[in-house]
Amino acid sequence: AVDSVDGLCTMCGAGGPDLKDGVAIHLYACNAPMASASRAFTDADGDLLIVPQHGALRITTELGKLRVMPGEICVVPRNIIFAVDPEDNEDPRCRGYVLETFSGAHFVPPDRGPIGANSMAETRDFLIPTAWYEDRPGEWVVTSKVLGRLFDRTKRHSPFDVVAWHGNYAPFKYDLSRFHTVNTVSVDHPDPSIFTVLTIPSSDPGVALVDFVIFPPRWMAAENTFRPPYYHRNCMSEFMGLIDGSYDAKRGFLPGGSSLHGIGTAHGPDAPTFRAASAVDTSTPTKFDAGTAFMFETRAPLKLAPFAADTEGPIFDGDYMACWDELPRASVTVHQLPNSAPKNGTE
Repeated sequence: AVDSVDGLCTMCGAGGPDLKDGVAIHLYACNAPMASASRAFTDADGDLLIVPQHGALRITTELGKLRVMPGEICVVPRNIIFAVDPEDNEDPRCRGYVLETFSGAHFVPPDRGPIGANSMAETRDFLIPTAWYEDRPGEWVVTSKVLGRLFDRTKRHSPFDVVAWHGNYAPFKYDLSRFHTVNTVSVDHPDPSIFTVLTIPSSDPGVALVDFVIFPPRWMAAENTFRPPYYHRNCMSEFMGLIDGSYDAKRGFLPGGSSLHGIGTAHGPDAPTFRAASAVDTSTPTKFDAGTAFMFETRAPLKLAPFAADTEGPIFDGDYMACWDELPRASVTVHQLPNSAPKNGTE
């Protein structure tokens, strides 16, 4: 049996808690409780954004309890003591993703700009726990993460003994199905930033320390447009995961899987997706409701941990690049708009 602390595995990261800058991305897998085993955890290095993929979690914190299902997320700020228990005792297997942020800043909803005051992730949909406590004597082990190392200390009573609290420094959860998706209703693509749920801004204009972005079920209505995500290179690192179903740009990308496209790395839909999307009738809106994918996007170049970089390991996909092998060479057709002069003023 493995709890969520012992079942944490680092995939990649950049920076560190000593600099108060950067991120780390982990996977977790667990089938054992913490609270009922008198164990708790606190992270002095950074905030934790937890994305369950399989199995509901009961998260007990100093400030109250949260029930977090797949399709929801939870953020636990640094130095908050908490314990994670699988909710289902008959099938306690749980897994998911964790984003750890080292910045002194915290997650906030993105600036909506000209979109206005509403849409995307609404502030009213972020839920905080109701105060709860227990006065329970007995030996507890509290594991603390400090500068990347784990330290155990014992207590003679439950650490969840905060009777009441007030303020704005608290864990919270969010149901991803509450996200108000924004998309084009004419042609072409808005930037993927329209799918940002939470962000930690940086001092660099136009790029964030990290964004949490989702690709949820949504209507696609763009005409004369290649509707899947376009081919591109990015000035940010993109770590993707899949919560359920399938991803509309990659066949064979399975729930619980991960992909990393580094800064400046060209990528986009695979060959089967390209062929299907190139032949679709774009005069009719279609609804993508096959699943929910997400992305941790950061300005930092991410370095793979040894576990993720092991090309002989069971999780490494050595044939990933083959998904683009059958892409045809592009043919370019120039369409001149009627009664319009070339933009550069030449004939």
